[in-house]
Amino acid sequence: MRRSMSALVLAGALALTATACGGSGTSGSTNSGGTANVKVGLITKTDTNPYFVKLREAAKAEAAKKGADLIALAGKFDGDNEGQVTAIENLVSQGVKGILITPNSSTGILSAIKQARDAGVVVIALDTATDPANAVDATFATDNKQAGVFQGKWVKGTLGSKTPKLLMLDGTPGGTVDDFRHNGFLEGMGIAAGSSEIAGMENTNGDQTKAQTAMENLLQRVPDANAVYTINEPAAAGGFQAISAAGKTKQITMASIDGSCTGVQNVKAGKIGATVMQFPAKMAQLGVDAVVKFAQDGTKPSGFNDTGAQLITDQPVTGLDSKDTAWGLQNCWG
Repeated sequence: MRRSMSALVLAGALALTATACGGSGTSGSTNSGGTANVKVGLITKTDTNPYFVKLREAAKAEAAKKGADLIALAGKFDGDNEGQVTAIENLVSQGVKGILITPNSSTGILSAIKQARDAGVVVIALDTATDPANAVDATFATDNKQAGVFQGKWVKGTLGSKTPKLLMLDGTPGGTVDDFRHNGFLEGMGIAAGSSEIAGMENTNGDQTKAQTAMENLLQRVPDANAVYTINEPAAAGGFQAISAAGKTKQITMASIDGSCTGVQNVKAGKIGATVMQFPAKMAQLGVDAVVKFAQDGTKPSGFNDTGAQLITDQPVTGLDSKDTAWGLQNCWG
């Protein structure tokens, strides 16, 4: 019954979203590239996180530019695999040529992806890879492990000779992106998993409110912490609220990953020491273009396509490439 109700809810959302996000009749009817009435499906992890809002907006704009129709759906929350499975089924029934997906579960979504591909739909992962990666036709994403390495190297360089006493605001347990960033950060710091230098860890699901509560709890247990890893900028914002309330802003070095305009502003204001910028609009644009290309001549995209990452900080570390917040504010998203 739960699955059936989910299908009904998402089917209704599908009809509404298709109306809101489809390319205009004018662009579709006059396009000379043969893309009129090409339907492109987009499934994001949620429809509330600013990162995925930007990705959806960019996909919508690119679809309109190409004269295609975008049908955008999302999980109800970060980790909602069942909702994404139902969304894939709905999109296939709507006759999409391709599906762009940021999978909530890199393994739990595989059966639904296979069914879509067996039906002749090209499937492209955005932002988050599937496991195995070849379960989709192609992936357009940040190298999240490398982004974590950048974050870790900056924190390590900023701490200098201090011995790390690290707190980690993680995302969702078992998430592919979460694991890559977590492990990359530790690699950048030169810290082994299980090291005594890791003083505490809490899961936040990348949510600001949960992150604030998690940081409050961690600081009660580890009042002398001097470094904080954050899975994303909402987690960093929540962490900062707790750190500030505890009067420990000068004691703790914190960095993040995302590159939203709000996040870059927080770096400029000194709330976050650094952030690693991603380029979700580029992922969306490349994904839409690939589906349109497939619709035109049958050419399928393939492999992992790195869309880049850039460290943003006003406190550069020697030997580590970075851009300042002025550059960041010119290139941020959201």
